Formats: sequence, structure tokens, C-alpha cells
Amino acid sequence: MLGSQGAGGGFSRGARICTIGCVSIASIIDEAARSADGGFETMNRMAAAGESFLFIIDAWARRSVVLRLGEARSLGIRWWMEGSGACCEARGAAPPVNRFESTAVERSRYAAGFRIIREAQLKGETWLANLTFPSALNTSLGLEDFAAFACAPFRLYVPGSFAVFSPERFVRIDSSGRIFSYPMKGTIDAAVPDAAAKILGDEKEAAEHVTIVDLIRNDIGTAARRVAVPRFRFITPVVSAQRRLLQVSSEVTGELGEGWRARAGEILECLLPAGSVTGAPKRRTSRIIRRAEMCGRGWYAGVFGCFNGRELDSAVSIRFVEQRESGALVYRSGGGITIDSDMEKEYAEMQAKVYVPFA
Repeated sequence: MLGSQGAGGGFSRGARICTIGCVSIASIIDEAARSADGGFETMNRMAAAGESFLFIIDAWARRSVVLRLGEARSLGIRWWMEGSGACCEARGAAPPVNRFESTAVERSRYAAGFRIIREAQLKGETWLANLTFPSALNTSLGLEDFAAFACAPFRLYVPGSFAVFSPERFVRIDSSGRIFSYPMKGTIDAAVPDAAAKILGDEKEAAEHVTIVDLIRNDIGTAARRVAVPRFRFITPVVSAQRRLLQVSSEVTGELGEGWRARAGEILECLLPAGSVTGAPKRRTSRIIRRAEMCGRGWYAGVFGCFNGRELDSAVSIRFVEQRESGALVYRSGGGITIDSDMEKEYAEMQAKVYVPFA
């Protein structure tokens, strides 16, 4: 039976939908993805017709789901795209966090992946690679809680499958055809004395950020003209119940021109996979990442978004909690590795990004 539903694509406390009949929502989504090899073409067609839709794309842009907004709501999927378009929310008070414990992958497993990337960097095959792993969660929170009450501008909930509370926009395209991207790279605990100055003055973090901005600028240049970086390395706060983090972002823009809606899916396809969660050079680094992580990313580190009939907005699927078949929850996190990275510090950063996203 369907639970209650907030306005638009928003969340409501009663919308814990796990099944329709005897078929899980996760199975429906996976089946749609297996048959959605034409997902990008579907986006072209629907956007050209001015038809609103929600889209979810996996890490390597191999699977995609495109759903009319009404279809997504009927499946219990909930989303929030920084308050714009057809996506609204209905929220009560966040649930109490009686228990939240995480167990990261063994240090030896992380170190093995780190070595694969370091060896590739010494050979000149990659100069920046994003290494990620799952952490097991022992928590009183349910999957929906993470998305419904998170302090994050972009949120997505797929019942029985995963929840995302992302701070990072992928791309936004306004009605005139101007495209915007805000790559994030560089994180520090705000409690560190002079945290903002330290993260902005860190040479390793600066080099990593420059690499990603250059990659995103080149990606956008494949689809747009007049590419520019109006803002470079500004601080974005990320709030949680346990700590406040500072992340470094930049703004990259370009002009797609009239008629962009008829190629909305094509534009997304040429920008994927997301540069901030892969590395540079992107194609080769993606292959190295798959060897280093030794497990599939699935929907984690992909993108999701909404076309409201006029404009398109999307986010990178980071800050990601996944529900396994056993019902156990895992939290996916990681960070960028450069030749100057320290393995212990990167392992600690991966753990620091596992947090309760409530204020």
C-alpha cells in the first residue's frame, strides 16, 4: 500500500514504501535500468517536448533510469533539487539519532587500492584518481531518514535501494541554454584552527582542485562554447550533527545555445562519468579506479536530476547510503589521490566523510 506523499517530489514521514505488491522498488528500478540503454535518447525526446522527468544514471553511465515525475512518485521515489522546479518537500522534525556507528574497510584493503593508484601515477598513467570504499553502518536510522531530513541541497530516495544527500551539483542548465557546474574537491574539518585558510593554502589540495576544474572545463567545452571559470576555489560549508566540514568549490560555465533541450541527454552523456569522482585523465583513470576498488560502484558516484519542462538540474551521487539485500546499510565515501597524497590521511578523510547529515 502506498504511504502518504508530500507535494511535488518531496518527502513525507509516512512514505516508507518498500514494495508494490510482491515486487521490490529496487527490482523495478534495476529492471528499468537494464532495458534503458536508450535512456539518453529518451531524455532528448522528452526534453524537446517539454515533458518533465527524473533521471538516475550509474557511476559509469552504463545504466540509466528515466521516469516521468508522476511515475517516480508512484514508485515511492522522493527527490529534492535545491528547492527548484517541480520538486517540493514536506518535513517534520528529524528523528533522534540513538545509534550511529560505522566500520570502514580494513586498512590493508584500502592500502592495496591506494598502491594500485600510486603505481599508476608513478608510471604517468593518472595524476588524480578518486578512491572510494563502503563502510558498514550500525544505526537506528532508516534508509529514508538520510534523504528526508538531511541538510543537503540535493537529495534522492529510492525505497529499498539507496539514499543520497549530496552537497555537489553536477550541472545545471537554465532556460536560455547556459550550463553551470560546481566541482568540489578539498575537504577539512571546520573545527581545525584557521580551517579555511589551511585548506586554501594546501598545495596538494590546490593541485587536486585545479586538475578537476580543468577536467570539468574541458568536458563542458565538448558541448558548449564560451566556457569560463567565473569563481575559482571558494568555500562551501557542509553541516552535520557530528561536525561541520568545509569543502572547496569552483564555478565553471558555458553556453549551449538554442535547441539544447533536443540534445539534453546527449549533453549529459558526453559529460559522464562525473570528473570530480573519477579523475584525470578520465577514461584511463576510470579503468584504474575499477581495479583499485575491487568492487562495483553501482549507482554510487553516478548522477541524478530533474528536468522541469524548461530547465535541467542534476547532482553527483555522493554522500550515499546503500541498502544491501540482507537489509544492512553501507555508506560509500572516498577522496582524490595524487602523487603527494598520504595514505593514512586519505584513509582518515574517507572515514570523516561518514556522518549523520542532520543539523
